[in-house]
Amino acid sequence: MTKLPEEDALGRAVARKLHELEGTSAAWDLALIDAGAGWARCSMVVRDDMLNGFKTAHGGLIFALADTAFAWACNSRNVATFAQQASISFLSPGRAGETLTAEAREDGVEGRAGVYTVKVTGEDGCAVAIFQGLSRTAGGPVIEE
Repeated sequence: MTKLPEEDALGRAVARKLHELEGTSAAWDLALIDAGAGWARCSMVVRDDMLNGFKTAHGGLIFALADTAFAWACNSRNVATFAQQASISFLSPGRAGETLTAEAREDGVEGRAGVYTVKVTGEDGCAVAIFQGLSRTAGGPVIEE
């Protein structure tokens, strides 16, 4: 199925609105890179206050970055959608000063359920984590068109 430019424009508008409304995005300097129908990309620079006791990026913050991309991707069609289940596999550490990027992609949607994969990468392009999420639509618009 081919995505139309207006579908991607709506996905970007929804992501921008959610980014604007989220206190976590501002608190963590989380940046929206781009978004469209069924996908979203965001990034975050790992600060010293985001490190765990081993001086690597705290797993909860990596999860939060991935979860944000997931949220923007699964809401991209302007239907209020929430996480029903999510898991993450950590593959390599994020380091202080490094920009981590999360890219969410829709794997499939059937009825009210959607499955998404988010890959979090470091500046070198290596995988830091893989997140998988199951979404559930609640209905109603995210933004008024």
